[in-house]
Amino acid sequence: MEKMEHKNTWELYQEEQLKEVDVFAQEYMGFLDHGKTERECIDEIVNKIEEEGYRELEAVIASGKQLKAGDRVYSVWMNKSIVMFQIGEGSMADGINILGAHIDSPRLDIKQNPLYEEGGFAYLDTHYYGGVKKYQWVTIPLALHGVVVKKDGTTVEINIGEKEDDPVFFVSDLLIHLAQEQLEKKANKVIEGEALDIIVGNKPIVIDKKDEKEDKTDGPAEKEAVKKGILAILQQSYDLEEEDFISAELEVVPAGKAREAGFDRSMILSYGQDDRVCAFTSLKAMLEIGRTARTACCILVDKEEIGSVGATGMQSKFFENAVAEVMNLTGEYSELNLRRCLAHSCMLSSDVSSAYDPSYASSFDKKNVAYLGGGMVFNKFTGARGKSGSNDANAEYLGHIRAIFEKENVNFQTAELGRVDLGGGGTIAYILALYGMNVIDCGVAVLNMHAPWEATSKVDVYETKRGYVAFLENANL
Repeated sequence: MEKMEHKNTWELYQEEQLKEVDVFAQEYMGFLDHGKTERECIDEIVNKIEEEGYRELEAVIASGKQLKAGDRVYSVWMNKSIVMFQIGEGSMADGINILGAHIDSPRLDIKQNPLYEEGGFAYLDTHYYGGVKKYQWVTIPLALHGVVVKKDGTTVEINIGEKEDDPVFFVSDLLIHLAQEQLEKKANKVIEGEALDIIVGNKPIVIDKKDEKEDKTDGPAEKEAVKKGILAILQQSYDLEEEDFISAELEVVPAGKAREAGFDRSMILSYGQDDRVCAFTSLKAMLEIGRTARTACCILVDKEEIGSVGATGMQSKFFENAVAEVMNLTGEYSELNLRRCLAHSCMLSSDVSSAYDPSYASSFDKKNVAYLGGGMVFNKFTGARGKSGSNDANAEYLGHIRAIFEKENVNFQTAELGRVDLGGGGTIAYILALYGMNVIDCGVAVLNMHAPWEATSKVDVYETKRGYVAFLENANL
């Protein structure tokens, strides 16, 4: 009986492939740098796919033209989610091949009434988004990204903290000399959620002598002078008033670019790799495939980190509606054909998995864990404590995927998300499985998952893209 052995993908590549790995990694790092929010990701993706001949689905509908094999279309929903299709040779009613990832990541969100002054500092009040260790977000440089929509409908884009000459923001922490009581607290209480407010200023506004009299109509000139200084900057730089925060979506993320990690530059350290690493590799796979027998589809969605809810999450009907529109443009639409298409489809729920960390070895089952450098990762099931909430892929589908990857020489590994009774997590897999289609979780192993800075292996990123290409071109169960 052949022993199951862990294969390191670095050892499987020839010199030419190793060069391709580095080129691919550089492009991926650029994607991470320019796409730190869902909206920024969508802008980057649309620019890339339109260069490759993708057309907006709504424009095709308006033109009255039909779609044929080889055509590429996309649809963006509320500037936060996108679905792409490359029309195949066969009938969509027989099923399509789907890659599905998410482009939201854990972060701090600015509240709707956020700006206040306390103790000589101006703060923006935040509410953390997704599963975070709150203590990891203090004392690190932070950037502010997002949009503010004014009452007249104009949109102001905000991106502060990424350029070398930009200011950054931060959350303060108690100095070690006074932290005896703090250090006695449990890790989830060391930093409370309401303490994650970012410091945005410390300089009182300078009141011109000739304006001092007018200013005193609202009280002493020095009252909330730091806050007033910040409001003056926002007015001057962005033409924003304090009330404009009401209709703003501002996200606080770690400042700084993705970096190569290790003396050997084998890894990538960056914010947001869960799950933009699978979004990027899925996107690149869609752009790389040739003409396919089955229609190829890629879904990149918002809100996965908080349960895939809302109009831009996977539980929304926007994907199903887009499939219906595409089938209508290929002359196949009926409610029955739509149901058949979704039920007969194959999907890879493209999401990350936890990488083995020797520093915390007791948290993992070493026989069933992903290793950095081990290639693409498959999680037959996720969930927690008895597989609760999991999509559990069936054996026939796994056998089909194995055959495809063996044929295309894709290196992969299987894993669970931590030790039984300890680990657990969820993806969008269960939502698509509700249609009756075959779905399995797969993607890239990540170290430091959900931390401000996450680590991946360059070779795993590249091999996952290869796996996605093989799936789109060959899956047909």
